[in-house]
Amino acid sequence: MIDTQGKPFNRGLLIAVLLTGTFVTVLNQTVLATALPTLMKSLHESLGTVQWLTTGFMLVNGILIPISAWLSHRFNTKWLYLGSMLIFLIGTVIAFTADSFSQLLIGRLTQAVAVGVTMPLLQVIMLSIFPANNRGAAMGMAGLVIGLAPALGPTLSGWILDNYKWQMLFGIMIPIILIVLVAGFFFMRPVIATKKEKLDYFSVILSTIGFGSLLYGFSEVSSKGWGDINYVIVPLIIGLIFIVLFVYRQTKIEKPLLQVKVFKNVQFTVATILGALVMMTMIGAEMVIPQYLQTVRGMTPFHAGLTLLAGAFMMGIMSPITGRIYDQMGAKRLVIAGLVILTAGSLPFTALTETTPIVTVTVLYAIRMFGISMVMMPVTTAGMSALTGEMVAHGTAVNNTTRQVAASMGTAIMISVLSNVINNNMPSKHLLTTTPLEYKNQALNAAIDGYHAAFWVAIGFAIIGLGVSFFLKAKRNKSQTLQSGGAK
Repeated sequence: MIDTQGKPFNRGLLIAVLLTGTFVTVLNQTVLATALPTLMKSLHESLGTVQWLTTGFMLVNGILIPISAWLSHRFNTKWLYLGSMLIFLIGTVIAFTADSFSQLLIGRLTQAVAVGVTMPLLQVIMLSIFPANNRGAAMGMAGLVIGLAPALGPTLSGWILDNYKWQMLFGIMIPIILIVLVAGFFFMRPVIATKKEKLDYFSVILSTIGFGSLLYGFSEVSSKGWGDINYVIVPLIIGLIFIVLFVYRQTKIEKPLLQVKVFKNVQFTVATILGALVMMTMIGAEMVIPQYLQTVRGMTPFHAGLTLLAGAFMMGIMSPITGRIYDQMGAKRLVIAGLVILTAGSLPFTALTETTPIVTVTVLYAIRMFGISMVMMPVTTAGMSALTGEMVAHGTAVNNTTRQVAASMGTAIMISVLSNVINNNMPSKHLLTTTPLEYKNQALNAAIDGYHAAFWVAIGFAIIGLGVSFFLKAKRNKSQTLQSGGAK
């Protein structure tokens, strides 16, 4: 293949570097999932404080993603990727050597700057170096790491915390990042055409305030509740106002930071909505199931992570397969089947009890992830394949931003439903002293009712997605099949 400078390059080695780097950055996003109690004890901080290690990461990540389209067309692909991975290494080293919460937070926020660029860049590069009729398989390979890495995070985290200091959560990543940087120096190539365009700083400000406030508001719902004015309602309102102003500005200026006109493409819009809905049901459930396993079943974080490991491998194994199926038959039938499987796999979770066999939970979770694997990468590929030229980078940024917001929304909605149902069904406090066994039984039932309600919400997301999926095109156009992305 030939890069944008007319020089040949090895596509396989470039992909290997990309996927390895992506694996470690995505793994980093969930590696703290089971570590918060340990960090609270070690750093002498409250839960609300240490949660900023994930909330802050998400906020910075969400703010950077909309700018990624401009970056990918402004800077040489090779140096943009290597520069981002270098920033990620710096953040990881800061976190690895941290002995205070402030230093650890600085490390996490530095990492988030890099991930906000590398994740969208991965998709743009993969779509640029593969012809349209092979993009399903290409995105399936990307799905292998994007689906597998975050699911492995909680299990790996639990094992490390059982055997080493928490700093090793970051220490294990450093050798991998160094390998990616060295290999990337030799094998990464500029594969996206660049042009000098000025950055519209006013758009950056609007985007930062808008998406930052929206994500912050959703992140605070789980601890503050939907009725909190200062931490939830006001940030959400501010976020929505500034996002509207941001979108309006993008439609009026000659060189927008983010081309929101991609939504004029029906196929892209339908695929983006589907991706958001599936993200909501996936991320929300990934938060709820470990809580059930630890609070109701009394499992350790490590064993709770192990219970979900089969689902992680299912996602990883199926992503390349569904990518190849997409290349043969398009997205519509694949996505419909996946959403039916996702719905069917979620229904039994509405009947969980304190004695449900753990193997049943493991199998059902794997079925859910099987269904999700049939939806996530195919709709991403279908949406991106409906765009051409530089619109692909803008579409990728829009798609990733939408999913980031959807993940926050899904988590906020499911956790708030879970909390509200539990609180509304908790027994009267006087039972705790008069009949403590009865109090315990009623409290347990309240918790189980909460998990049932949360999964009904997840099923609702899946059913809405099933309805939307019928608006997908049955197969790709012949012209799309004959197209190829940027590099040849």
